[in-house]
Amino acid sequence: MNVFILCTGRCGSVTLSRACGHMTNFTSAHESRTGFLGARRLAYPADHVEADNRLSWLLGRLDEAYGDEAFYVHLRRDADATAASFVKRYRKGIMRAYTRRGILHGLPRDADRLEVARDYCLTVGSNIEHFLRDKTHTLAMDIETPLEAFELLWDRIGAEGDFEAGARELGIRHNAS
Repeated sequence: MNVFILCTGRCGSVTLSRACGHMTNFTSAHESRTGFLGARRLAYPADHVEADNRLSWLLGRLDEAYGDEAFYVHLRRDADATAASFVKRYRKGIMRAYTRRGILHGLPRDADRLEVARDYCLTVGSNIEHFLRDKTHTLAMDIETPLEAFELLWDRIGAEGDFEAGARELGIRHNAS
């Protein structure tokens, strides 16, 4: 079974990926196939946990490749904190792609960056919720209180390994702005 951590980004996906790295019967990675096109983009190995915020833009293809056979985690973080983190990285990464030179083509130069970041978070969260509405293997996880959900994830996918080490990993902020 494959596990996909779907999220906006800036919400603890690196931390959760590293926590899952303590599973011995799954591999775990963060944004490991972003440089591939076509079928190779979603050609993850079996029994793999992947965290990649860009998957929220590939949900149709993800559904075609994995459908209801995969396990999906919707990783969330407080929307205001997430948006504020994106403002700090406004001119690079996914925000650069979302703003006036990309998805929001024609957005005024003086648009409020926090409002744009909030709009991005709302859009991605809505895409994920819509995608998950007919999936049977799902789990919502709030990064502010991850332990109970991590334990549920561990149990539901039949993970083996060092749960305690994985749980400790959840207390470390990786990739913080």
